[in-house]
Amino acid sequence: NKEAIEQLKDILGLDVLPERIEAYDISNTNGKETVASMVVFVNGLSCKSEYRKFKVKYAGKSDDYGAMREVLYRRFERMLKDDGKFNKKPDLILVDGGKGQINSAYEVLASMNLKIPVYGIVKDDKHKTRDVISYNNEYNIPIGSKCFMLAVKIQDEMHRVAITYHKTLRDNKNIRSSLLDISGVGKNTCKILLKEFKTVDRIKRASVDELAGVKGINKPTAQNIYNYFNN
Repeated sequence: NKEAIEQLKDILGLDVLPERIEAYDISNTNGKETVASMVVFVNGLSCKSEYRKFKVKYAGKSDDYGAMREVLYRRFERMLKDDGKFNKKPDLILVDGGKGQINSAYEVLASMNLKIPVYGIVKDDKHKTRDVISYNNEYNIPIGSKCFMLAVKIQDEMHRVAITYHKTLRDNKNIRSSLLDISGVGKNTCKILLKEFKTVDRIKRASVDELAGVKGINKPTAQNIYNYFNN
């Protein structure tokens, strides 16, 4: 793994060995529930305890470039404020995509007076990792090299995390919509149920007594919830 990041340094012409790599991907469906993943690789190995997920709040629908700018600004604003969860500075930033995403990242870094190299990981027509690119160059990393395999792992991982988080938010939205069809269940009750049971499957499996045992849910509402999923 050390060899992989040494190869990456040489191929990209980096000044510093990229011991800490942060990679970002944006995910949405028709502009809805836009999210981003931040995955971290330290010395060529994934560091899952430092992964972060973002729900995009301000960028317009289907504006992936705006979403990337928002997420990176939020991430590095917290670093500059010495937030304990975001206080480490990466040696290299990778984004899923091409020049537009790279430029979006550089815009944010420039506005914050941060100098961190940014590169994109691009895919081929079959949606498999093809290469690492800069704003004005494609590096043709040898397929099968340790450096290339690291790029594949990073791209697969940032895509997996983004897609999984997006699916979770989308499912939760569908769950809330479904729960609101139940007599006696409003938005506040939805929040209580999801906070207590975490998933809709656990709500479905809960008995009337378990549902009624949750603070804020009375016995008739608990019976309605149980009947909805079990009749």
